[in-house]
Amino acid sequence: MKSVRQLVTTTLQPIWAALNPKSLQFRLTIGVTLVSLCGVGSIAVWTAWKTQRLLIDSHKQLTIEVISRLPQDVELYAEMMPLETAIQRSIDNRSLPGLMIVLDSPSGMVTPTSADDLFLERAQALVQRGDQLTRLDAAVQRVGDRALVLCRGALRVDGSSLGTLYVAQDITEEQAMFIAIIRSLSLASLLVMMMMTIALAVYVRRSLLPLKQVGQLTRNVHPDTIGTLRLHLDAAPTEVNELAETCDDMLQRLATTWDQQRQFVNDVSHELRTPLTIVSGYLQSTLRRSATLTEPQREALEIAASEANRTIHLLEELLELARADSGNFHYHLETISVNELITELCAMVQGAGDRTLKIESPLDIWVEGDRQRLKQALMNLIDNALNYSDPHQPVIIRVEQRQGQVAIAVQDFGCGIPLQHQSRIFDRFYRVDEARARSTGGCGLGLSLVKTLVDGMGGRVSLASKPHEGSTFTVTLPLASSTL
Repeated sequence: MKSVRQLVTTTLQPIWAALNPKSLQFRLTIGVTLVSLCGVGSIAVWTAWKTQRLLIDSHKQLTIEVISRLPQDVELYAEMMPLETAIQRSIDNRSLPGLMIVLDSPSGMVTPTSADDLFLERAQALVQRGDQLTRLDAAVQRVGDRALVLCRGALRVDGSSLGTLYVAQDITEEQAMFIAIIRSLSLASLLVMMMMTIALAVYVRRSLLPLKQVGQLTRNVHPDTIGTLRLHLDAAPTEVNELAETCDDMLQRLATTWDQQRQFVNDVSHELRTPLTIVSGYLQSTLRRSATLTEPQREALEIAASEANRTIHLLEELLELARADSGNFHYHLETISVNELITELCAMVQGAGDRTLKIESPLDIWVEGDRQRLKQALMNLIDNALNYSDPHQPVIIRVEQRQGQVAIAVQDFGCGIPLQHQSRIFDRFYRVDEARARSTGGCGLGLSLVKTLVDGMGGRVSLASKPHEGSTFTVTLPLASSTL
């Protein structure tokens, strides 16, 4: 059943893709189909019209020939018999199945001797229709349920007019056959056009596959893999190959720029950390000997010391990220007691302020990881939760065991993170609210560092957040093998 569903999906996928009005595939398919339809339709209409003209013209020629020859027959028979008998004999001799000859003379209407009542009724209709024609002109007329090619001309013998001659050829069967053929050809053409449209949609879709590969590559661009991404297109058009080469050049330039940026940040962090540490030490030493300082001087030194410490912390985070990018970030994996680590973190936080942290954890749980790195990652998450939530609201730390893994969730009840920002929340230097970030001292590196640390330990970090309801960051790590 699944294979049948996959087969149907594979078959209908090009059709559904072609039905998207905004897609290039749809526009190319519809455009080429309409042009083909106009061309084929024009040829079909011209062919049908030309065929019908040939059919009618051949019968017109017969009717005109009868009108031209009949006076000669009358003159010939008039030499051997009375004129009226000669006219009747001539009409009888020229009459054929499907060919009607009627003479409208002053003495009355002359028809073939074999004419029946239906013939006479049609003959009267012919005379009425024929009066609208010019002489020796032929046209298709409908008489009852019959289609007739009607021609009108004068019957002149020895220079005198004997009446008006009407000759009609019945083409009902030929026209019905012609219409049936046209309908069959129209149906066949419609089926062919439908098959051509489907085949064209599949062809256009295959032709656009290289462009889709370019799109997929651009969606997979990441700073960690940008240097290895390359486009490999088989049997692609020249224009697409040129686009692929341009994309490869662009990716190479981006990779070079990204490496240069990383190296620059690394160098700057190294160069600035030592002098800033010295400055911070002098500021702290001066504050400890503050007996001779005035209150404004003390306040200025405290602000300077705080900003120096914040900058040193930023430089340390940058250095750690730089070491992780260069592959020099080493982890000492060991068995860690989650409950003991969280208790230690809560004691540190509550010792530095009056915020409330609630721990929801079952019996002691152990994970595999680097204790110092995990402590640093959880501390960053707790610090974020405290900074971006109401001071009167608690921060909850929840520990759960799930199928061989341990989930450590840090939940706050703050302002939350809008959905459009959640996909980039772990990017470096990305901040949802610039004004709020400045007031809390954030620089957009904490969550990026958390993700780097957790990924390095073989875990993952995720986010669940709703605006005005709060956020929950969850760190998932492997359960210690000794507890499995």
